[in-house]
Amino acid sequence: MSEIINNSSQRKELLRHLLLRLHEGENPEVLRQRLIEVLRNIPYNEVVEVEQELINSNALTEAEILEFCDLHTAVLDGSIDLEGAKAIPAGHPVDTFKKENIALKNEVIKITDLFNKASELSDNQLPGYILQLRTVLNNLSDVDKHYLRKEYLLFPYLEKHLITGPPKVMWGKHDEIRELLKNSFEALGSPISTAEEMRSIVQLVLAPAIEMLDGMIMKEEEILLPMAMDTLTDDEWYKIYQETPEFGYCLFDPEDEWEPSGVKVEKQEYVSADAIRLSSGAFNMAEIEALFIHLPIDITFVDKNDKVRFFSHSPNRVFERNRSIIGRDVRMCHPPGSVHIVEQILTDFKSGKENKAVFWMSKFMGNRFIYIEYSAVRGKDGEYLGVVEVTQDITQMRKLEGDQRLLSYSEK
Repeated sequence: MSEIINNSSQRKELLRHLLLRLHEGENPEVLRQRLIEVLRNIPYNEVVEVEQELINSNALTEAEILEFCDLHTAVLDGSIDLEGAKAIPAGHPVDTFKKENIALKNEVIKITDLFNKASELSDNQLPGYILQLRTVLNNLSDVDKHYLRKEYLLFPYLEKHLITGPPKVMWGKHDEIRELLKNSFEALGSPISTAEEMRSIVQLVLAPAIEMLDGMIMKEEEILLPMAMDTLTDDEWYKIYQETPEFGYCLFDPEDEWEPSGVKVEKQEYVSADAIRLSSGAFNMAEIEALFIHLPIDITFVDKNDKVRFFSHSPNRVFERNRSIIGRDVRMCHPPGSVHIVEQILTDFKSGKENKAVFWMSKFMGNRFIYIEYSAVRGKDGEYLGVVEVTQDITQMRKLEGDQRLLSYSEK
């Protein structure tokens, strides 16, 4: 048995075998005991390698790994070896992620304690109990900032290092957690008349959301963050550090500043030049920069190779964008659940079958009405050059009636 414990390839093969058996329907607890008996623990980097190999070999699809992600966590919890993990400097992006996880864990403990009190809840205690649950859920909803930074800052760099499987799977779990938290808020906002009804909501709606959120903390602490520390360069981490404030922080306000020694990263600025001449006129760089900032629409351009080349960076964008997506495959900029739609649009635009795709969302981010239009960009001879995405918040437009013929400035 010791030869397995000390042999990386044999450890990974055993883990691969156990995970495949898990997907075939075997009892997770039995497999967990087998893992503990044979391996006792497995280095975090080997867990990532095995899941990436399962995807690359087509033994399991990303959707299948996503479906069984929580069972993977249950099997591996307590068996991952972090002894070789790098030290994390104060103020480093990973230090911030970890301190946010501590704050999230504290909220998880609070709400779990409330769940445990549900069995003794009486009808007259119901209003105060619901208020306490809402308070903690409001705090936990801050996790979206944490997830957005992973999706738009960390994951692009992992992909550049050919680590694609774990980011896709995690993004899918983020969306599941978001949906479960949304359902939890809606459940608490509906009329709840008895303590028994409240107990059912806790068990069927709230508890699964918190369990999945808590599981994500474990995945980050024991797998993602140590692996990311091993993979990214200080230069890459510093770029993440510089862009982190654009997304905000989750239940934690960092005080430590971090600047890696030996890394000189200049402030990122957009390219400037004297003028850009077009067939119908010209702009200097200051003018065109200001134009894109003040347009009442958001624009993103993806080139013919499916790489993001440009986005307008107005302060009131509907969807988050940051400079780390420049040069990124557009498929990686969307959650796994919508990648098939992106693929269909690209295929139809490139073939010439279609030129426009339109979507709208009527209950988005505080009941805003969002209109999204994708258009194929073609050259003079009809050749495909890419696709432009235009997004606009038309909530107020849908309310317009009659005429507006007199001067009337909008509110500042």
